[in-house]
Amino acid sequence: MARRFRALLLTTLVLVTGSVLSSAPASAVIGGSKSTYGPWAVRMLVDGKPACTGTAVARQWILTASHCFYEQAQPVADKRISFRVGNLDMRRGTTVRPVPRKRVGSAHADMMLVKVPPMNVPTARLATAGVHPGQAVRQYGWGATCTSDESACQSPVLKQSDLKVVRPDDPRCANHTTPGGPDFCMKKVSGIPAGGDSGGPVMTVGPRGTETLVGVFNGSDREKSAEAGEVSQQLSWIRSVIRR
Repeated sequence: MARRFRALLLTTLVLVTGSVLSSAPASAVIGGSKSTYGPWAVRMLVDGKPACTGTAVARQWILTASHCFYEQAQPVADKRISFRVGNLDMRRGTTVRPVPRKRVGSAHADMMLVKVPPMNVPTARLATAGVHPGQAVRQYGWGATCTSDESACQSPVLKQSDLKVVRPDDPRCANHTTPGGPDFCMKKVSGIPAGGDSGGPVMTVGPRGTETLVGVFNGSDREKSAEAGEVSQQLSWIRSVIRR
């Protein structure tokens, strides 16, 4: 059976503790690099402790992964959740909290939209077309920089990994994606996302440096491959929710 890990599920969310910030390396992802850009990136915390990553997709809406909101199959209460926005170093960001009972999960993908008070940050451009095999993408997050104990190496600074989209029937995608399904599969180029990166943005970078949100990261094998929910397939749902 192929190894497949949800990027956050380390038995419970609380295993990713706030105390790890002081010991986290300043590098990024597992073998990736430190980010110099990502104003729409959001760090999610539970009980004040690092948990997931997300993306500001509207002034009052954050897009992240649905599985970030469960501990041992039980929902995490809104009052326990907070987000750090507006800085690549999460310790310097501004704290915003969810509007109670205003989070909406997708029925077809591992995605959650969370309403918050107005954020003074740039929002991500949403993809209107799907990804294709061979396409270069970049994933952002504040997650683990090691594989030995992911709760002990969460990064306080935003980091990134470069990946390449592969065909759904690629052997590296075994037990990751279903052809025609809501996810797409990627192979490692430089760095691989891991625990704490769940829900983080997967971007394409245009010729002029314009970045477009094409995916929501939701899992990897910590070595060679990763997966993400495809934004274009959920675009109608995203737009209908953020208009509320």
